[in-house]
Amino acid sequence: MRNISENRLERIRQVLAARQKDLALVLDNIHDPHNVSAILRSCDAFGVPRVHLHYTTTAFPHLGKKSSASAKKWVECVRHAGSAALAARLDIDGLRLVSTGFGPRAVPLCDWDFTKPTAIVFGNEHSGVCPELARYVAAEMYIPMRGMVQSLNVSVAAAVILHEAQRQRAAAGMYDRPSYSPEEIETLAAMWREK
Repeated sequence: MRNISENRLERIRQVLAARQKDLALVLDNIHDPHNVSAILRSCDAFGVPRVHLHYTTTAFPHLGKKSSASAKKWVECVRHAGSAALAARLDIDGLRLVSTGFGPRAVPLCDWDFTKPTAIVFGNEHSGVCPELARYVAAEMYIPMRGMVQSLNVSVAAAVILHEAQRQRAAAGMYDRPSYSPEEIETLAAMWREK
């Protein structure tokens, strides 16, 4: 095992204790590597431990170490070849799917209860959420916009949404009580020591 300082190990444990294992993101065919890297950085910053990669029409982009600021080391990326397998995995994890969008059923961001187990789906920059995955999504949310432009860049939208999720979860004290068990934290800490 890599030799690290006790301070570094304690920092790892603190970060893992704040991870929200019932909050995840789904990236649906997002093709720009800068967007993917920025989303991974936001996930690390806001305590999201896992991102599900749904790439069926677009190849997963190559992420350079510099552009992601090594965030991909700290966020688990799980690849899925199909929508059904992804939906089944999220169901097993107890996560309800919500996508970003402007459909008639979409609710404003702040009206969504992020204290409940949630997986947020972000669709392709040009075509949105693919129809195969959309059939598994039960709800939609949108970020209220006050300007002429009706949407944000996908990585910016992810950061805004995760900030709201963090705000709600912090108010509910969810960052104060680890969602991982002490055994899970130690197992993950042992893995992180090697990174």
